[in-house]
Order: sequence, then C-alpha cells, then structure tokens
Amino acid sequence: MRRSKRKTSGLQAAAVAAVCILFVVTALVGLYKCFSREPAVPRQETPRNTPEPEEDNAQEPGASAVKNTAPERKERFHTILLGGLDDENGGSDTNLLVAVDAKNGRIDVVSLPRDTLLNVSWSVKKLNNAYHHGGFTQTMEEVSRLLGIPVDHYVTVDLQAFVELVDAINGVDFDIPVDMDYDDDWQDLHIHFPKGLRHLDGKEALQVVRWRQNNDGTGYATADIGRIGTQQEFLKAVARQALQVSNWDKIRPMAEIFQKWVDTDLKLANLVWLGEQALTVGSDNITFHTLPGDGAGYYKGGSYYVLDPEAVLEMVNTYFNPYKRELTGEDMDILVP
Repeated sequence: MRRSKRKTSGLQAAAVAAVCILFVVTALVGLYKCFSREPAVPRQETPRNTPEPEEDNAQEPGASAVKNTAPERKERFHTILLGGLDDENGGSDTNLLVAVDAKNGRIDVVSLPRDTLLNVSWSVKKLNNAYHHGGFTQTMEEVSRLLGIPVDHYVTVDLQAFVELVDAINGVDFDIPVDMDYDDDWQDLHIHFPKGLRHLDGKEALQVVRWRQNNDGTGYATADIGRIGTQQEFLKAVARQALQVSNWDKIRPMAEIFQKWVDTDLKLANLVWLGEQALTVGSDNITFHTLPGDGAGYYKGGSYYVLDPEAVLEMVNTYFNPYKRELTGEDMDILVP
C-alpha cells in the first residue's frame, strides 16, 4: 500500500502545471462570449492575532471599530491555492500559491514543498498531510495560517488534465536539465531521456516532471527542490506553446479539458477575468518562487522541509501580501525546531 501511494503521489505532482494555462484557455473562450468578472474577495473574520478590545477600553458609541476588522486590502489583488490531488489515496502532494496583482500587472507563483513543517497537533506535521485532516479546505486554512495571509480561492486539478493538455497543443519543446534513467518494474515505470532539448508528448512530459532520481542514485543536487524547478520551467514552456496563435483553434478542446478535470470555487466569469490578466501579463512575466527553507531539516526525529522565517516573511511581503500594511513574524505561524 505504501508503494502504491508513492506512485500516485509522484504522478499527481505534475497535475498542477496545467492550471495556469487553462485559466488562459478559459479566458479565450469567455472572450468569445464577451463576459468577464473580477472575483469577489471572501468575507474575512477578525485576524487570528488581532486582540479583542478590553472591557475597560470599550469604544464610545459611534466610534470607528477598527481593531476587530481585517486589515485593509490592496485593490485587485487575489490569492489562489492550486492543488494537485491524489484521488486514489487522498492527499494534496503538490500545492502552488498564486498571487494575481492586476493593478500592477504581475502574477507570482510560489511552490509549497509537500513536506513543509506545520505547527499543528497531528503527529505527521507535513503540509501534504493537512488534506487527510479536512480535505483541501484544511489545506487552505493551514497555508493561510502558516503565511499569515488569506487564501481567497482554490483550484484543484486531476493528473489527466496535464497529459491531455500537452497532447492538445501537439506537445511541448523542453530542455531536459539532466540525464534521466530510471526503471521500476513494480510500477511499470521506465523513464529514459538524455539531457537536452526534446519535443515531448503528454505521456513523456509527465515522466519528465515526475522523475526524481536515477537507479544509481544520481539526480537533482537539491532533491525535490530541483524537481520543483523543472516543473516551473515546464509550466513556462507549456504557456509559451499554448499561447501561440497557431494553437488558438484548439481553444474548444482545451476548455473541455478544464471542465472535465478541474474543480474550483471560482465562477466561469471569474476564471475568464483571471485568464485575461494572464494574457495581459504574458507567460514571460509570470514569476515563480519556492518557499525558502531547508529540505534536509528534522523535527522530533522526522524529516521535514523547515522554513526560514525571515526569508519567508520577506518573500510574502514582497510578492504575496494582499494587505496594504506590512506583515510581521507575529502574523505567521512558522514552527522552528
């Protein structure tokens, strides 16, 4: 059973790469229908770290109640959590947080390593384990608590969307970063690609972004962080290919892929609006990041991705903070061993 879960987890890691470009596809479909709407910001409760007013300091009638309201937000700034789900065993093994800053014309995406250490009561305190304690809603809550910012919306995607999307645009040219030689008869998995530029179909692309290391132990110098980098570069390649004018006649089949394999709390008009922002920004101006930390960290004898609080705070304030005020370390809930 453990072996089966590892197989599916590796596969699902590729699925999220399809989502951003599917936003664009949905936008193109929506443009034909001429409707688009910016997502509404969900109503927020009082921030976790905002103190309740003391009775002795109660406000006079008519006074402005600012202490119990959420911080003022930036205009046209939205956060969306993208998740690649393991439908067979349950779990969210790939998570990307997207910040759409439409006012300033930028989109930032940060990869959240699956083994990120959380400050929770569960014995296995990894981010991908949050799904087992409350589904993707729990994952959203933990990411929000960890980083001290709201997660406005979610998009989850099945693996098959990745394969079908790459095939729908007639494959992708991609510069494979290392030699890949891996065989696993148990999974009937065989990955053999030399380093260098290659045209990949959907199945081959899945193998490339799934690969971790060779049978002889060689591979990425930074393990899963190296694989995240390959996934990010492949997403850029997919975006460039899909946005070519020659592929615009494939809008309908790509939209059908979105409808079949993607789940979200966003309305179609909202997706169209997000896609329009992606079209405006352009694939070369979507910036990717990885949450700063140590992939070789330990906590109570377990292996975790341990975050660097100061570096995380700087990254969030620079790219992902939807509030007009700067966040502080007290706004976040980062567990430091």
